[in-house]
Amino acid sequence: QVQLVESGGGLVQPGGSLNLSCAASGSDPRLNVRAWYRQAEGGMRNWVALLTRGNTPNYADSVKGRFTISADNDKNMIYLQMSDLKPEDTAAYYCYCRGQDTYWGQGTQVTVAQ
Repeated sequence: QVQLVESGGGLVQPGGSLNLSCAASGSDPRLNVRAWYRQAEGGMRNWVALLTRGNTPNYADSVKGRFTISADNDKNMIYLQMSDLKPEDTAAYYCYCRGQDTYWGQGTQVTVAQ
């Protein structure tokens, strides 16, 4: 079992930057995907960025070139660096891992507004 706890959300102005962190505890020997999702109020939860088992990053078109996903295996951390933020990036951001089972964090709110 894996437990995930996100942090780093907050209020930021358009064009600004924010860094999210996800602390993972526990273990899943078949872990092969680490990712970030987001869910705007009243909307569906959508994939934003992911790392494959080989640490290859993939991004949704809406964030490509602005967001960077990374991980520190020694610290069991997953990060999402966000820059040039837009109002449409406003959402709750969730950390996600998949292995033998799927795991979600509780979410951290990101609000992009003046």
